[in-house]
Amino acid sequence: MDEQQVSGASDAPVESASVPAGSVPGAGSVPLGATAPLSASASLDAGHSGADASGLGRVAVATKPVVRRGLAFGAAGGALALGLLAGGVTGGLIAAAQASSDTDTAAASAVEGAAYEPPAAEVPSFVPPSWGSSPSTSDQEAASAASADQQVGVVTITSTLGYQNASSAGTGMVLTANGLVLTNNHVIEGSTSIEVTIESTGASYVATVVGTDASSDVALLQLQDASGLDTVALDDDSGAAVGDAVTAVGNAEGGGDLLAAVGSVTALDQTMTASTDGSSSETLSGLIEFSAAVVPGDSGGPVFDDEGEVIGMTTAASSSTVDTVAYAIDIEDALVIANQIQSGVASDTVTIGYPAFLGISLSTDGSVAGVLDGTPAASSGLVAGDVITAVDGVAVSSAPSLSDLLGAYSPGDTVTLTWTVASSGASASAPVTLIAGPAD
Repeated sequence: MDEQQVSGASDAPVESASVPAGSVPGAGSVPLGATAPLSASASLDAGHSGADASGLGRVAVATKPVVRRGLAFGAAGGALALGLLAGGVTGGLIAAAQASSDTDTAAASAVEGAAYEPPAAEVPSFVPPSWGSSPSTSDQEAASAASADQQVGVVTITSTLGYQNASSAGTGMVLTANGLVLTNNHVIEGSTSIEVTIESTGASYVATVVGTDASSDVALLQLQDASGLDTVALDDDSGAAVGDAVTAVGNAEGGGDLLAAVGSVTALDQTMTASTDGSSSETLSGLIEFSAAVVPGDSGGPVFDDEGEVIGMTTAASSSTVDTVAYAIDIEDALVIANQIQSGVASDTVTIGYPAFLGISLSTDGSVAGVLDGTPAASSGLVAGDVITAVDGVAVSSAPSLSDLLGAYSPGDTVTLTWTVASSGASASAPVTLIAGPAD
């Protein structure tokens, strides 16, 4: 099994309604088995679709070109900066999110459930084909407009990253008639609102996050007020085999039109390390490797077999070579996680709904680096330089411990924060009601 350094495919700007604080719609409403059947024995093998963090240190150095997963656009002026994307992508562009001086997160360490740090732009090694590689020397067939049959049940997704002044775009698949949509976690990560368009009909919906599993790069969305939707056709036989003809359909370059890229399966059960913010990384295993002209924006889209059934979900691709090497999560693995999310079963890796959010960034020394306007932290009186010492009377010993403590709460919960005031050294405390944060 090859291990490769990877980093992720998806993004473009749009406006949509804000995510309701604490809202977790769709959970428990329609069993995925009704339209996305899994065998009774289906399970997520230890080596499939996501290893725990303890395995990250054992991933080998890249033996193939770095793969990046994402395309994001800055909201202001549409300016783009190349780099890794932590907020929803599959291709290699990241918005250079600009924070005001009172919310600056420079040199800050993000704390899940407590703080938020826009991803830092960096020079990438991924360059989308249209930005400089030479398609004329490639044996791969260029993507073309998806057929009517290929568009059925496939959606384009636009996420507003409100705390980053940016937006991202990707692809998804309709699993149920009432609007449960499967996509990659990195397509909607960091989102504060999501708009989904059914490309076969042109109908658009506001979507909310039912749940996510960042370690497996899977997310499940619920389209509001949706009914009678056509769903994708899921593979019902033997899955993928090396040499099989496949077609990846997606929101290529975030353009809002579905394109189809034909190719073939080149390997199975592949493992890679995906980096989405330039620092942290995740290991994805059990992947289908295929050769097709996949581009940013295709993340979360279906990989069809020659019968027009979904065998995988595009998650990453590399165009650093003449021919693009792409990766897809096996659809059976993705559906195991989607079923867990839809059933409302949280775990160490699965988050149901939106995480609780305080609205601060932390410096490496554990002090508050910045406070986001309009968040519970801002209303509490916390300012840069303060040091949070306790949550509901439980001592905070480090930034990770603060993350762990706040991670045990849900949006809408009220907690009492205690902190040391930077300007005076005095101790202060205040109750704060946590809100729903950006999608994990």
